[in-house]
Amino acid sequence: MDAATRSENARAIFAAGLAAAEPSNCVRRALAVEGSYLRCGTRHIALDSISTLRVIGAGKATAAMAQATETILGEHIDAGAINTKYDHSLPLERIEIFEAGHPVPDEAGVAGAQRQLELLTGLDENAVVIALFSGGGSALLPAPAPGISLADKQEATRQLLACGATIDQINALRKHLSAVKGGLLTRAAAPAQICALMLSDVIGDPLDTIASGPTYPDSTTFTYCLELIDRYDLRQQLPTSVRQRL
Repeated sequence: MDAATRSENARAIFAAGLAAAEPSNCVRRALAVEGSYLRCGTRHIALDSISTLRVIGAGKATAAMAQATETILGEHIDAGAINTKYDHSLPLERIEIFEAGHPVPDEAGVAGAQRQLELLTGLDENAVVIALFSGGGSALLPAPAPGISLADKQEATRQLLACGATIDQINALRKHLSAVKGGLLTRAAAPAQICALMLSDVIGDPLDTIASGPTYPDSTTFTYCLELIDRYDLRQQLPTSVRQRL
């Protein structure tokens, strides 16, 4: 095989990889209206049984995911809100977009997270929530736990990013400082049904780590987080409210 052929093959492989991971393509493979049913992954829900259909989410690719979701579901969507990175918005008709800070969270992200919590309040067991998460979702969906200010969470994020911790470790700590991560967004939506579509940027695709797992049970503990901050010698650098929370 000559150099030109190798180069052509390499470009074809690269292009195929990009196409496979393109957000709208991923959503179309996982989400569809098939006759009188909504299909999300392997689940099928009768459309006439759905009382309310909401869309939420966060991540750098979530606007593209939301755009594909609107194309698929159209008027079935009652309302929605997503958070994405600044300058990552795309035109949407039924879903609100909040552009927010990444990798350090900001007030705009808090506003978007609050809007999503509002949309999840008061749903019944026949409501369906489509949750769209991608890389960057941890920083882009900030909802500080009670007793922690946004400024303290920002400082904790800076310390974690600078200490050399892995993304799994950083997200474990983020979950324990949040009112929505580590499955708490699902708790806020209960008893509604949630269909979560996640674009993974984490090796091994651990569902509790992608975007810090807003819709997935947390496998880590406060004790583990305390061990982490001692391992990276952060106990004195972190804000008092963060230490007290852990």
